[in-house]
Amino acid sequence: MRFSRFSLVLLVLLWLAAGACTRKKVSFNSKADSPALSALSDSLVQNSDTTGGKIARQVTLSKEEARAARAKEKAAQRKPKKKKNIFLGEPIKKAYVKSGPKGRNQITEQFYYMRTPKPTNPYVPTRYYFDARKSRIVQDRAGVDPGDNKVLHGPYKKMQGGKIVETGFFVIGAKHLRWERFNREGILLTKIHYEKGFSRDAEITYYDAERTKIREIIPYYNGKLEGEYARFLENGQKDWDGQFENGKKVGEWSKYWGFRNRRHYQYLYGETGYDPEVKEPVLYKEYNRNGVLVYEKDKLDKRDAVTDRPGSKRN
Repeated sequence: MRFSRFSLVLLVLLWLAAGACTRKKVSFNSKADSPALSALSDSLVQNSDTTGGKIARQVTLSKEEARAARAKEKAAQRKPKKKKNIFLGEPIKKAYVKSGPKGRNQITEQFYYMRTPKPTNPYVPTRYYFDARKSRIVQDRAGVDPGDNKVLHGPYKKMQGGKIVETGFFVIGAKHLRWERFNREGILLTKIHYEKGFSRDAEITYYDAERTKIREIIPYYNGKLEGEYARFLENGQKDWDGQFENGKKVGEWSKYWGFRNRRHYQYLYGETGYDPEVKEPVLYKEYNRNGVLVYEKDKLDKRDAVTDRPGSKRN
């Protein structure tokens, strides 16, 4: 009885020892025993996919797609084109001229002109052009054909010795918006507002009720006569023009024949409106009906002679 019990215990111990020494078989088709181990294996797979996906994946482009990609790359490398200068809807080009001796007294004018010229308003007292051949700005008060001269259009700046002495704007050859003049210390001397060639405060009278035929332009500024004066005949031809400053006539005043805007007489008044007023102006030039100069003060006097038109032939 004792022997059987001892034998039974011995058999159990031998069986347990044999089981501990036996290798455990692992099946690769079976599921992982630990959830943590499963999560770890998944994360490793995902990381390898995200980091190596671009390298492993190859995309083949068609010829059209490759050509489009190259064109897009070239377009991105191109420098952007400079924007064209435009003023009030019109393309303009920048220019400048210099005059006077070099140094602190030299005058530099910076301005713009129209790339495609347009006809100017014949009623504007003064029109401004750029003479590219002579490299200077010219004024026209007689309605002369501008020819190849460029029509000023855009900002204007005048400097002397590097300091600004005048600023303003042009529109189709006429003064526009605010014009200011300064001395060399930068102190404002005058400020006049223009509206397409006419002083904003000017009194303008007309021949017709529709206001298409101008009779007279009387310029005012701060209650005083200041600026360009002009008077026209009913046919649109100019009769008189000149300049006011500080309520006085200054500079050159012209009387016209009444056709083709040809001058007849030219008178001279004082240089500035701050000098004593000139009561009797000086006649310094006279032209005949053909536009030929027949008198110039202290230089020429052919008023009693018959002067042919320039270029004409005598019979």
